[in-house]
Amino acid sequence: MGLLLMSERELQRIEVLAQVLDGSLRPTTAADLLGLSQRQVQRLVHDVQDNGAIAVRHKLRGCPSNNRISDLKRDYILSLIRNDYPDFGSTLATEMLAERHGIRVSSETLRKWMIADGLWKSRAQRHRVHQPRLRREPSGELIQIDGSEHRWFEDRGPACTLLVFVDDATGTLMHLRFVPSESTESSFAALSDYLHDHGLPVALYSDKHNVFRVNRRAPRSGHGMTQFGRALSELNIEILCANSS
Repeated sequence: MGLLLMSERELQRIEVLAQVLDGSLRPTTAADLLGLSQRQVQRLVHDVQDNGAIAVRHKLRGCPSNNRISDLKRDYILSLIRNDYPDFGSTLATEMLAERHGIRVSSETLRKWMIADGLWKSRAQRHRVHQPRLRREPSGELIQIDGSEHRWFEDRGPACTLLVFVDDATGTLMHLRFVPSESTESSFAALSDYLHDHGLPVALYSDKHNVFRVNRRAPRSGHGMTQFGRALSELNIEILCANSS
């Protein structure tokens, strides 16, 4: 049997079609990747099955392996992230790619791609927890959050906590919510309401260290972050907190 030579474009096609065959890529997504119609993709898939293109691929020198996703697919995935999920971390983006686009890629691989493409900052680059800084001038960039427990309704109801979101630049009260206590659940509910009404801030600040970090000096997992802190990190919201010492 003679050596079969293929162009880079043909090799990319075989790589994409192989993923359709093994179920890791939807035909509709493959059509977008290749710039073809779904009918054309189906015909190409049948050709690969009939002619053994998958087996031929392994005999080609320099051909990408089964475990390496083609540059074409990588660029397509990053374009989806850039256009549809610019504020998502790699974990959430991975779930959206699988659920909405039928694309399966590991969270760690996607994280590396996003960092290399400038779509995501590493923990070291983000400086997630550090000392408070001077006021930021743009409105909505830095939001201060605080909870105050008090008998707000006097004898008409039990003591409760008022969660407050304040714009650092203007001092404007952006969101207020009465909750039974300043718990993880109530913090998530208040944050969800704020994001729905005002969108993502660049950073959140609190003078209560334990809002973002656990009190133990050497937590076993989670890099010392609370669930609320990890959620902010996943949303790429910078965390600022006062010195707790």
